[in-house]
Amino acid sequence: MQNLTLEQKHEQFKEYFMIKHDLPVNIRLLEDGFTLPDNDKLLDAMPYTFQVASELAELESKALRPLRNLGEHATELADFLNHQSRKIDLMMSLILQQQSTPEEQYHSEQFGGGGITLLTDQAYQAGKMIELKIFLREEASAIFCYGEVIESTQQDDKFHTSLIFARIREEDQDLLVKASLHLQALQLRARKAK
Repeated sequence: MQNLTLEQKHEQFKEYFMIKHDLPVNIRLLEDGFTLPDNDKLLDAMPYTFQVASELAELESKALRPLRNLGEHATELADFLNHQSRKIDLMMSLILQQQSTPEEQYHSEQFGGGGITLLTDQAYQAGKMIELKIFLREEASAIFCYGEVIESTQQDDKFHTSLIFARIREEDQDLLVKASLHLQALQLRARKAK
């Protein structure tokens, strides 16, 4: 990705569906010359609570797979396990929210699988690398990744700062895609109910 032009990065940003939604996001500007970890080392760069949350999510998906082969008798057991899993997700979400630092917290304007647009107090230069902690309240989860600024434009007293994901785990990117589609379905249902 480092060798892409700014125009190619904008295209990559637009590859995925984007939804307008307010998510709390912690950002930390990285020093010039910061070397991003390779994709296989990204887990090692994550704060410990994000590592634990990731492992819990992986265990959950593995635990429910064998039940699919049991047929209709497993339905009640699967429901029970899903409820237990949801309780664990909510507790983990609470723990992850405690990783949020108020002085580093901003809010998203829109997000998708290719990137995120934040409302910031200052402009950020294209090419700047930023550490991101994205808190998905509706999904009871959070994502740790790195983004690269591709644009920062002023609107009123705020800046709309767009970042592409420079380093993100594939399962976290999938979670963002699922979350954006889930939120869109909720918005459509809310419109129909009016």
